[in-house]
Amino acid sequence: MKRIKLTVAYDGTNYSGFQIQNNASTIEGELKKCLTALLQEEVELIGASRTDAGVHALGNVAVFDTDTRIPAEKISYALNVRLPEDIRIQHSCQVPSDWHPRYQNTIKTYEYRIYNRPFPNPVVRLYSHHVYWSLDDSKMAEAAKYLTGEHDFASFCSAGAQVQSTVRTIYEAAVQAEESGMITIRLKGNGFLYNMVRIIAGTLMEAGRGSLPPEQVRDILAACDRSKAGPTAPAKGLTLMGIQYL
Repeated sequence: MKRIKLTVAYDGTNYSGFQIQNNASTIEGELKKCLTALLQEEVELIGASRTDAGVHALGNVAVFDTDTRIPAEKISYALNVRLPEDIRIQHSCQVPSDWHPRYQNTIKTYEYRIYNRPFPNPVVRLYSHHVYWSLDDSKMAEAAKYLTGEHDFASFCSAGAQVQSTVRTIYEAAVQAEESGMITIRLKGNGFLYNMVRIIAGTLMEAGRGSLPPEQVRDILAACDRSKAGPTAPAKGLTLMGIQYL
């Protein structure tokens, strides 16, 4: 028995998130179905990040155990032939049998994209959230600075999260605007709570429209109260860019 690590990219538009569900199409479900057909054995997957419905990924990670004789590095090629075109394995390799994708020291990078123009752009509609009112990206960047470091992010966590602690460390919180109208929020951290990035995005947009002073983010963090933060931004603007294992 050997353990195989997969780096997975996907367009989450047509899926009900990563984690397998009854009567719903999911990334994990598609991976499990295709792996079972390829390897001719029942496969159980362990994913690093259980992205929500509609969220995209360029570098999510999953592992599974198998008795196959197929070389680990070849599994990506064989699996991609069977997967739907909106899911692709970027890399496959063997890892130690006790290696777990969620119980490692990591840096996760997420990006949230906002298309800030009066009218939507059909080309980017699946991978960004359209906002027609003007956003001040400099105010969004100023507000984002208060998020860096170790904080209790309870105010930026949706109800229902099953975690022992809401303390997380954000290494980078940046906002970049392009002439095209695309505003990208980039967050790097050692972990993220349920809907944390989307709530941060919603809060930064409130700062960008002028309804929330940037420095108020400090008070929102200190409150540890979800009602003090901004709305949860739509899922389609969010992409898990990658997971760095330390």
